[in-house]
Amino acid sequence: MTPPESGTSSRRGWSIAVVLTGVFVSSLDLFIVNIAFPDLARSFPSADLSDLSWVLSVYAITFAALLAPAGRWADQSGRKRAFLAGLALFTVASALCAAAPSLGWLVAARALQAVGGGLMLPSSLGLLLPLFPPEKRGAALGLWSAMGGAAAALGPPVGGLLVDAGWEWVFLVNLPVGVAGVLLGGWALREVREASPDSPDVLGAVVLALTVGALVAAIVQGETWGWTDGRVIGLAAGGVAGIVLSALRAVRHPAPVIEPAILRIRAVALANLATMLFFAGFGAMILGSVLFLTELWQHSVLRAGLEIAPGPLMAAVCAVPGGLLATKYGNHLVGFVGSVLFAGGGVLWATATALDPAYASTFLPAGIIAGIGSGLALPCLSGAATLPLPPERFATGTAMVSMCRQIGLALGAAVVAAVMGSHPDLGAFHAVWYFMAACGLAGGIALLAIRGTGPHLVPVTGAAAR
Repeated sequence: MTPPESGTSSRRGWSIAVVLTGVFVSSLDLFIVNIAFPDLARSFPSADLSDLSWVLSVYAITFAALLAPAGRWADQSGRKRAFLAGLALFTVASALCAAAPSLGWLVAARALQAVGGGLMLPSSLGLLLPLFPPEKRGAALGLWSAMGGAAAALGPPVGGLLVDAGWEWVFLVNLPVGVAGVLLGGWALREVREASPDSPDVLGAVVLALTVGALVAAIVQGETWGWTDGRVIGLAAGGVAGIVLSALRAVRHPAPVIEPAILRIRAVALANLATMLFFAGFGAMILGSVLFLTELWQHSVLRAGLEIAPGPLMAAVCAVPGGLLATKYGNHLVGFVGSVLFAGGGVLWATATALDPAYASTFLPAGIIAGIGSGLALPCLSGAATLPLPPERFATGTAMVSMCRQIGLALGAAVVAAVMGSHPDLGAFHAVWYFMAACGLAGGIALLAIRGTGPHLVPVTGAAAR
């Protein structure tokens, strides 16, 4: 699998643009929908907080559940097909969200939107990496990670502006970008697929999707329903049973959803663990920052969005240099440095913020430090989880690391909800910042344990690899 020839440089450029735009739109949607949450509460006054939370939760649950099966399907059936199908479905679902006459309609449309995102994201990196020669794939990973940082930076202020015109515009903004992406992608993207004589494990895909969905649902709803509630316990038990069944399918089926050979690669296993830990801290940072500025300092949603933006903006700026540095010095070392900086931002928030607003001297410096750390760490996490794999497994590897990211985000949000309770005070926020720092540092240590793992490719060839 080689990059397009020089004679197709224009088509290659459009291919890169389409893939990165799809990643940006799907990431942007996560942040602007969070900002629209208060306006949704006013639009559906009969719904309580638990009901409204499903607008956010159903996306996280469905998205996380589909990532691994979608990645495996993309590798086998074609990444271009999966990406364009996901982008088209995401666009149609966005229109359905904007037209929602009821909360139930909106939740259902959000689930459909998550299906589109779940198809799109694993195939995106699998389409992007082959467009670059091996020595430049660190830059490709940096670009891919930068899209998430740019979306996080632009999401709060753009969402604040759109919500002024109505929450529907949070979803309508996706339509022109999605339509253009599908049309351009149909022309520019080349199909990439894995030739496999074995039929994919459909039952295993369903079991894995239900397993991840149950575990994420238990995490997301644990605080709302109660951690000892029968529904939460039942979801957790179902998730554990699903893990056992998925493991049995993986070792017995000739074309499993997740190949055991992939999980036996030390760098990949450690990178996925590091991703889950780091993003638990990242999720706590995002939700904690919004609540701190709006609840404790009483800033408006738009102002809070603008005040949060510098940190994610620094993450976007530093992501490409972070990927290049990782190519030279290793994902384990650069990722560890980034994780330590991210943790340092959390410690600074925990020790410097007070009840009296002092944005420029306390909140802003910590946010910038955490943003720089995120920019360095994010491409290293993705690179460590995917580059040791052969190119035909890039989508599967991306799906696995993305699933760990979603589970980490859900864990972080659940911890914030548990710590805050119904009346968050300054001490609760400081506890959240310390949790963020601990998760960031733990993720960095897991990355550092990869030391010595180079960018070599480990052959994985289905049943033979097991």
